[in-house]
Amino acid sequence: MTARPVGVAVVGCGTISTQYLDNLTAFPDIRVVACTDLDPSRARQAAERYHIPVVGDTDQVLGHPDVEIVVNLTIPAVHTEVAHAAIAAGKHVYSEKPLALERDAGAALLAAASTAGVRVANAPDTFLGAGLQTAYRMIAEGAIGTPLTALTLMQSPGPESWHPNPAFLFQYGAGPLFDIGPYYLTTLVGAFGPARSVAAVGRRARDSRVVGSGPLAGTAFDVEVPTHVAALLDFTGGQAATSVLSFDSPLARAGFVEITGSEATMALPDPNTFTGTIRLRRAGDDDWSAVPAKGPDTGRGLGVLDLARAVRAGTPHRASGELALHVLELMTAIAASAETGAFVPIGSSCAAPALLPDDFDPYTATL
Repeated sequence: MTARPVGVAVVGCGTISTQYLDNLTAFPDIRVVACTDLDPSRARQAAERYHIPVVGDTDQVLGHPDVEIVVNLTIPAVHTEVAHAAIAAGKHVYSEKPLALERDAGAALLAAASTAGVRVANAPDTFLGAGLQTAYRMIAEGAIGTPLTALTLMQSPGPESWHPNPAFLFQYGAGPLFDIGPYYLTTLVGAFGPARSVAAVGRRARDSRVVGSGPLAGTAFDVEVPTHVAALLDFTGGQAATSVLSFDSPLARAGFVEITGSEATMALPDPNTFTGTIRLRRAGDDDWSAVPAKGPDTGRGLGVLDLARAVRAGTPHRASGELALHVLELMTAIAASAETGAFVPIGSSCAAPALLPDDFDPYTATL
């Protein structure tokens, strides 16, 4: 007997929801049955565009009997509030990053889900894309020998030049560490497993910035968080990594992830994308050799699909709450170290996510 598709509700119909809904409405194993937003007109527009049958307030959407997974695309400050409400309604929840703003809040969320018998999953799910899955598979097969170290870089002048309302990206719970850091830190945990301690420095180039485009262009806003962070990470498996995340660089440079092993260095694709080319340079090589990515490059929503299939199959999902909590603790510990100047131990742990099967296809129904 064929199982019915997993019912999904989307809470938050802002800019990022378009990327999710483009994909979620195309996956045959998922049916988007409801949506809501603080701005009802945005929810109605999304419902019209994607043929979503139910539009209502949050309570109505969370209480809908056909909803099994709530996709939480709200702003970071209310991620845990919405996730707790979903859990209380007996729903699994997949949230945009970060899981929470504080480590204890994230741990409490996972505890509540465990008590309720539901699952927590979390962005980013870019590590499920073809690019990073191919890189992980190559590392597991010994392409670089024993993994030893990593270097990641994300540098830009900041998003205020192009984002129409960027102030929240410079407030508590954001900045380059919390906004962009999850992509790079999740990638490192996927390659090395959990970290055991971190150290960092942080800087803030300016106390205020100016919106550069849109209706608010010319409006100044305060900067609350460090806009340049440089971190050292010590992993339980013995590996070490250096990670730079900056909104203070005139030179824009993103997607730089290199992992060095005993036999070769690998340049991974941008962890904020779902595909790309892997480059490999072995000891003695004069140049890099390119390896094309193999696998799904669908985009945001792969983590929701993996969760849906795992719920039906009774197997672990990959973008897990435990992974998200560990990455959250890494970020909060990096922020704390930047303030104190000391190494900060990491108390949480998680397993590196299992690789997707070679034949994983988002567009072939499996339920």
